[in-house]
Amino acid sequence: MINSIAQWFADPSNWQTADGIPSRLWEHLQYAAIALAIAMAIALPLGLLIGHTGRGTFLVGGTANSLRALPTLGLLILAVLVLAPRIHSDFAFTIPALFVLVLLGIPPILTNTYAGVQNVDPQARDAASGMGMTGSQVLFRVELPCSMPLVMSGIRSATLQIIATATVAAYVSLGGLGRYVVDGLAQHNYAKMAAGALLVAALAVLVDVALAGVQRLVVPRGLAAARTPSRARVRGRVRFNTRMDRRPA
Repeated sequence: MINSIAQWFADPSNWQTADGIPSRLWEHLQYAAIALAIAMAIALPLGLLIGHTGRGTFLVGGTANSLRALPTLGLLILAVLVLAPRIHSDFAFTIPALFVLVLLGIPPILTNTYAGVQNVDPQARDAASGMGMTGSQVLFRVELPCSMPLVMSGIRSATLQIIATATVAAYVSLGGLGRYVVDGLAQHNYAKMAAGALLVAALAVLVDVALAGVQRLVVPRGLAAARTPSRARVRGRVRFNTRMDRRPA
């Protein structure tokens, strides 16, 4: 099986044709980027607003968690059956699939953004208000920077969810790397299926690593340092715990 997968990757036709790996990879990235951008445009403002005002928390506790429980493939098929007949264009299947990708990308971004703003130290808010900041200034200058670790965690989770679901969306005629899995199953070409799965896994890992680098850039250094214990502090804790363990009972 491993030799068959290696032969499939070594075949020039799988790289140079219109259905080759570069084309399918570009399609997959396009779908994922569009869906993620729309999900962020919806979920980030909602999460910030709900976390800042405390109003509409039912959207986080109820609606977001309900969306996470929806079956992916069933939701895709339902969206295609309902929306595709009403769309008279070449994107009759693409738009319903993107709609589902956006729907599945919203919950992690919304819940993490809300939780990040809610977990901001109240003393930091009070200090900002005492300095004369308005509500919007407190939100964007204090609460948002302090909540960036959780916000970025939600974005990374949503990105992985979208990349994985875009693979399943190939069942409803969406392009991308999922075509290798679906077409390989139909053709009983299991090397093609395995290669498609490996490509999706590699893409997910690379994108997550890239977003981890973005997170290091956007998270304030003070927060990153506070969340990452220094070696000296770790050594001190180890020595303290070792001494406590050696104490006679």
